[in-house]
Amino acid sequence: MGWNRVAVVGAGIIKFGELFEKSAEEMIEDAYLTCLKGVDKGIQPKEIEAAWLGTCRPGLHGYQTVGGVSLVGAIGLAGIPCTHVENGCPTGSDAFRNAALGVASGVYDVALCLGYEKMRDNTTQGLLGLAAQGHPVLQRGETAMTMFAPQAVRHMHEFGTTKEQMAMVAVKNHYNGTLDPYSHYQNLVTVEDVLKSPPVCYPLNLLDCCPQTDGAAAVILCKSDIAHRYTDKPVYVAGFGMGTDVPYVHEKEKLTEFVATVRAVKQAYSMSGLTPSDIDVVECHDCFTITEILNIEDLGFCEKGEGGRMVERGETRIGGRLPVNPSGGLLTKGHPLGASGIAQMVELYWQLREDVPSQDPRRQVELRKGNALQHNVGGRGISNSVVTILSRNK
Repeated sequence: MGWNRVAVVGAGIIKFGELFEKSAEEMIEDAYLTCLKGVDKGIQPKEIEAAWLGTCRPGLHGYQTVGGVSLVGAIGLAGIPCTHVENGCPTGSDAFRNAALGVASGVYDVALCLGYEKMRDNTTQGLLGLAAQGHPVLQRGETAMTMFAPQAVRHMHEFGTTKEQMAMVAVKNHYNGTLDPYSHYQNLVTVEDVLKSPPVCYPLNLLDCCPQTDGAAAVILCKSDIAHRYTDKPVYVAGFGMGTDVPYVHEKEKLTEFVATVRAVKQAYSMSGLTPSDIDVVECHDCFTITEILNIEDLGFCEKGEGGRMVERGETRIGGRLPVNPSGGLLTKGHPLGASGIAQMVELYWQLREDVPSQDPRRQVELRKGNALQHNVGGRGISNSVVTILSRNK
């Protein structure tokens, strides 16, 4: 695809949280209208030629969707093609990837990508019912915690990573979340708070885990050569990649890295022509504290086994060598599955345009080269990942 064929020219998000008072349609509409308002020079809905909707498990969460109709019907765009994407935790990222491909192909000049999830309208017991699905032996009792906790145990064993280092991820992201008006959680925590929070699945405690959250986010993409119609500060899609891995834990070669992420980021760096040293800021998939530590290793920002020590040295804080999850990440912003990846795009769009100070200047990272990286990993057996690199450089 190469540089600069696609630009992001608008972004919008709603406050994440337990939104019992909002229907899925209201969440979708709010994110869409906020996105339209976020286009500097304005845009007419009739200019949007196609749409992609990311939502992972709408039926499970109490809302039935009928493909893309649930998006275009809710926001008055019926008539245009709309595609529903479901791909585990990277659902929103994959919807964005496909929208970018649709624009880069030349078929569409302007496209909408929107993701949402209504997580809190069902009980935790209902969500945990997923542990009884799938293979009757190989996946019995499988939950997010039981997939990620063994990764933490193995990383601790091989590299000396500590629970205190994992807790530092939560402390950092909770602080960042207090600066983000869209974050589900708005409270500071200490390392001691994390270590003393209720155990979930060793070595993960409650504050090592992201919450169940409702949310929606949207972006508008267009061909880069018409981006000037909409804004003087476009953000370009420099590259992306998607990788997959085997779905069963017993088949995996390693428990200290996410192979799907390594494959995805290799493609993204190759497409963009960039390297880890060119990245100023990262929004990565921190569903658990250990996940962020593994991610910064897999994405090439430190050597394997050094992630915990990189966090401990403060390098991933805002103001550090490589700010990671300035939005608060999934740990505090929340993880509404279909919205998470697109919400990360919104944050990086604001960061690259230096729009964050209008919310809280303490969240704005220092831009040295003008590039940002977005990442999700997940799916059955942590088997798929999407990485996108955005840039403000023409």
